[in-house]
Amino acid sequence: MNTPTIPPPAILGSKGLAPGTIHIAGQGISNIRVLVVDDQNSVRQLIAYELKRSGATEVYQANDADSALELFQKHRPDLVLLDIRLPGKDGYWVARRLRESENGDWTPIIFLSGLDSDLDVWQGIESGGDDYLVKPVKPIVLMAKLRAMQRLLDMRRRLVSMSAELRQANQRLNHMVEIDPLTGLVNRRGLERILHSEIDAARREQQPMTLMLCDLDFFKTYNDSLGHLKGDDCLREVGRLLQDVCVRPRDVAFRYGGEEFALLLPSTPRSGAMTFARALGNVLRKRTIPHPASSVSEFLTISGGITTCIPDSNTDQESLIMRADQALYTAKAQGRDRFFSFEMQMDTIEQLRTR
Repeated sequence: MNTPTIPPPAILGSKGLAPGTIHIAGQGISNIRVLVVDDQNSVRQLIAYELKRSGATEVYQANDADSALELFQKHRPDLVLLDIRLPGKDGYWVARRLRESENGDWTPIIFLSGLDSDLDVWQGIESGGDDYLVKPVKPIVLMAKLRAMQRLLDMRRRLVSMSAELRQANQRLNHMVEIDPLTGLVNRRGLERILHSEIDAARREQQPMTLMLCDLDFFKTYNDSLGHLKGDDCLREVGRLLQDVCVRPRDVAFRYGGEEFALLLPSTPRSGAMTFARALGNVLRKRTIPHPASSVSEFLTISGGITTCIPDSNTDQESLIMRADQALYTAKAQGRDRFFSFEMQMDTIEQLRTR
């Protein structure tokens, strides 16, 4: 049998809480931290006593607006019990400042006041309060309000947790959707998203960026002569090679489609792009992947088109891909097993025109 617990006689009869109310076993609160703001020490003590007796894990006490804000920002309590009449700045002011400092979070605020007009209630809600209790408040009523707020808090926590889980699931799904299952490289869909982001970054930072489109030379005849299983093995090996050469954090290799690959190299000028391309061609040759049906080498080779620019307002994904693709076409037309720069081609055409 539970024995009723009576508040200490020294604080019974306070105008903050009505006296003589007992704690109801099993109907308390739990896992909740409360900030009590009241300028009367006896009221704060009695409320803190009832809160601790009912299962609150922490109770913070403030006697004015400034200390209330300081404690709120330091401890981020789960609930605030706020008196309206405070020395200096009133409770309405405190509530507005609390709401401004939450940054998207939500902390229930219950006003405690002897003011009970409709206007007082309206002003309390307008300033950011969630409920309003008129003093003297019976502890059993206060506990009922706190349990209601705790249910709302628990529901919000579950929703936040579910939202976080959904975000993580969406991120995993997007990752799966943007990964080529054969090579493990980012696919064309991922290229479009990342390229858009890097164009914005390069435009903002006024830094050069390079896009390469690459094509394995005579890969159709590779499949025809060695079979598609060997062709898949070859694509996997090339995918690993491209991942290996992308050593900087923002360098990304993509499988553009079939035997076509792409490389995105942020903060890479034209000279650096050509150096990278030559190194890539040499690395592939050193792998000595046999290609008996190639007309340019006994081993697998690669051709590539390069475009490098500092993006302006007219630069978009389509224009960059078109330039790289045009340079790739030129590399193939000039004999394959080489890389060609769109911008260098344009410079050469301009020089010929001015002669």
